[in-house]
Amino acid sequence: MNAGARPPAPFVVGVGRSGTTLLRLMLDAHPELTIPPETHFVPELLEACRERARSPEQLTEIVTSARQWGDFGLDRDELASRFRKAEPLDAGNALRAFYALYAERIGKPRWGDKTPIYVESMAEIQGDLPEARFVHLIRDGRDVALSRMRRALAEPPPVWRIAENWKRRIEAARRDGGQLPHYLEVRYEDLVRGTEPTLRRVCEFIDLEFDAAMLDYHVNAEHRL
Repeated sequence: MNAGARPPAPFVVGVGRSGTTLLRLMLDAHPELTIPPETHFVPELLEACRERARSPEQLTEIVTSARQWGDFGLDRDELASRFRKAEPLDAGNALRAFYALYAERIGKPRWGDKTPIYVESMAEIQGDLPEARFVHLIRDGRDVALSRMRRALAEPPPVWRIAENWKRRIEAARRDGGQLPHYLEVRYEDLVRGTEPTLRRVCEFIDLEFDAAMLDYHVNAEHRL
């Protein structure tokens, strides 16, 4: 199947504490789309496929050794079997095998991802997964700083450092996003104040018909978290 025939796969990215979990739950509430818990293994898998010979067993180890593996509720042997059936076994097909297996478990035809740190890996992901479409959620940096400080388990970093990190990542994402064919910025404040029109905009971007179930995301939020 060529890239143009595959449905777009939304990747929700952004600086931490910017509302990406909220958007994930809203998208996941759509009857045709599921967004798994954060993956984090994708950059390592991409690197493994580019830099050395890879086998189904090697890729399976990368995915299942990730700290988040238990969150997906998948069977290791079944994942390895999907990797063995992938032809060719490149990074794109390996990722599709993982996400498709997860989507099948949830009972939905389409999948995406929500891992904020992938804001730094958009170009690499796009190169191996042409159907990826990046939704960059941006929240007021002052609120991001307050949220981070409230959640800090130890002494939080100084506000100036949080602000510097926020600015650096936003600027880098905009620079990288400008080179991508599919990049959309969404403001967190718009998502919470004008939820439906903002979700409709996101749905249009990922070629997904808006469904009112997305507005009732809270019904299953505890289970999906």
